[in-house]
Amino acid sequence: MFAYLLRRIAYGVLILAGVNLATFILFFTVNTPDDMARLNLGGKRINQAAIERWKSERGYDKPLYFNPAKSGSEQLTDTIFWERSASLFALKFGRADGESAGDIGSEVAARMKVSLQMALPLFVLQVIASTAFALLLVMLRGTRLDFWGVVACVVMLSISALFYIIVGQYLFSRVLKLAPISGYAGGLDAVKFLVLPIMLSLLARLGGEARLYRAMFLEEIGKDYVRTARAKGLAEYAVLARHVLRNALIPIITSAGSYLPYVFLGSLVFESFFGLPGLGAYVIEAIGKQDFAIVRTMVFIGSLLYIATFVLIDFAYSWADPRVRLA
Repeated sequence: MFAYLLRRIAYGVLILAGVNLATFILFFTVNTPDDMARLNLGGKRINQAAIERWKSERGYDKPLYFNPAKSGSEQLTDTIFWERSASLFALKFGRADGESAGDIGSEVAARMKVSLQMALPLFVLQVIASTAFALLLVMLRGTRLDFWGVVACVVMLSISALFYIIVGQYLFSRVLKLAPISGYAGGLDAVKFLVLPIMLSLLARLGGEARLYRAMFLEEIGKDYVRTARAKGLAEYAVLARHVLRNALIPIITSAGSYLPYVFLGSLVFESFFGLPGLGAYVIEAIGKQDFAIVRTMVFIGSLLYIATFVLIDFAYSWADPRVRLA
């Protein structure tokens, strides 16, 4: 297992390096450092002296990949790629491109706390609610309740998350006045600002997840081990909970695990609409301001989280099913 872990880490580092290089090439193919300076300074009428000063302050006055003015290793290290892209592997994110923006690392650390306050409860509730709803539909299979439950899943799956946000804000904030329409406060006061976006995000994902899990459970209940369990006299809920659920864990782990990076990166749409200062809103703000340093950093963090998540999913497979061997 240790050898497998080392191989996966090595593959992950190569993938991360490829994504990092491709992102860097893409950004600097579309915009030169001079273009980025003009975007941040306010247009094309900015004089060259201001552009050069902006580039010098942020390290964009150096060559992209190779510095012939230096000697030895400094030919590679004294470049934009090394200082603004390769440094991401050491988690040195540097300064944002905007005039008023500060250190990216400090901002990411502060905003990640807000994203986690929303996303961790949402992740736990999502897995529990989707699994419980799917098991209920399987217990009621062939009945009218099962039929209308599936219809409800399809309807929830078909509706955009924006619809849930707009209707939820109008109903619960403006009409019933049960929750603030947007904003954020620290400490325990954060609960009243987080309840509504968590519930609406849960509702937006519940239909698709429950329908997927229901299909997995229905595939399992026709197998021999389920008939054997029933022949022993186990109640239907016991058969579903002890046997069907356990044997359907692998696809559930895959589905739930792929959602983990979303837990850390935050919800772009929900954080923006509810005014939550999390990572999702940070990315939206950076795109709006065309702050490429922040966007490159968030692409790197997202790639790192996805790679780490799928390594964890592989280990979770071996826990869920002893027949799975990591070699």
